[in-house]
Amino acid sequence: MQNSIEYEKGGSRQMSVLHNWDEWKNFLGDRLNQAKDAGLDQNVITDLAYQIGDYLANQVDPKNEQERVLSDLWSVADEQEQQAIANIMVKLVQNNSSK
Repeated sequence: MQNSIEYEKGGSRQMSVLHNWDEWKNFLGDRLNQAKDAGLDQNVITDLAYQIGDYLANQVDPKNEQERVLSDLWSVADEQEQQAIANIMVKLVQNNSSK
């Protein structure tokens, strides 16, 4: 599975793992485990999740229905609600990676 950012003509970027929801969750779960192994605390991880969510919402077109829902929710949420969405995504991938 390719999970790096790909560069296309014209300088636009896309993450290949964004095309499949399960691959995206697995990718996030792997990165979450790496962050924990590196000693990052939960607050730092949550802040990174928020930054990633904000980047994706502003720079990347959703590639599937689940990402469209997240993008739509993010776009109408205030910053506190966006933090909650990021926290929920962290929980989701934590639960998936522990199964």
